[in-house]
Amino acid sequence: MPLTLEQYLRPDVIQQVRRLDLKARFIVEGFLSGLHGSPFQGFSVEFSEHRKYVPGDDLRMIDWNVYAKTDRFYVKKFQAETNLDGYLLVDCSASMDFATGDRMTKLDYSICLAAALGYLMIHQQDKVGLVTFDDRLRTFLPPKAKRSHLMNILSTLARTRPSGQTDLARALHDVAGRIRKRSLIILLSDLLSDQTQVLPALHHLKFRGHDLIIFQVLDHSEVVFDFEGQIRFQEPETQQELQTDPQAMRASYLRELQAFVEEYRRQCRQIRADLVVVDNAMTFDKALIEYLANRQTRF
Repeated sequence: MPLTLEQYLRPDVIQQVRRLDLKARFIVEGFLSGLHGSPFQGFSVEFSEHRKYVPGDDLRMIDWNVYAKTDRFYVKKFQAETNLDGYLLVDCSASMDFATGDRMTKLDYSICLAAALGYLMIHQQDKVGLVTFDDRLRTFLPPKAKRSHLMNILSTLARTRPSGQTDLARALHDVAGRIRKRSLIILLSDLLSDQTQVLPALHHLKFRGHDLIIFQVLDHSEVVFDFEGQIRFQEPETQQELQTDPQAMRASYLRELQAFVEEYRRQCRQIRADLVVVDNAMTFDKALIEYLANRQTRF
């Protein structure tokens, strides 16, 4: 029996597709197909002219027709808000080369999600660029709206391999220094780095006037910590090892992870950035719906 478009939203299915351009196309077509019958039906085009309401906005600017469709408050955007360049920032450090079971790695999931986002943005004639990084910037492609540029982005992503240690803060500061024009910055990373250094870098991006959405991409087992028996864990970047009983540390690990993510959420709310936590067992439409629902810039 042939696969439906919606089935191509499953990571285990899309993992079987070899070409990244086809992966991106199938994810987007499955996503758009899934919008039919949802609160977002017919909304994808209108959304490009709206942004999420935030406290302090003029209540007279709320679009009540959109509210009736989505049960969410949106306001019409000024022209200056609609013409942002977009940049996809993909963390390709060694820590992203992790997966349990037969799932795709965090990097592979990020690449597929980035490819789908780039496909969507070019389809809507938005400019999009690409940055890959580990402890330094590896690739920097300026944004363009041409379909040939999309193929360049997809080709670069397809060649991207995990390597190097994470220096997320350095990469974000570097990006903030390079991008002069106000832009939409989409970061895809596990964020497993020193928060005391990363958070000031996120503030730096916002200080430069950029709009920011962060996809924290984790392996499903990192989220639920469902390991059993005596296990030897190895840190992928330093090769340090730890032999432990995961069941004995599960409760404390989950508390620490929740606190770690909540601090990112708190800081993102403070600077009006969006944080979306996804894992490699999550269908791509759930990630894209979260993006669509929380986007404050053109999509």
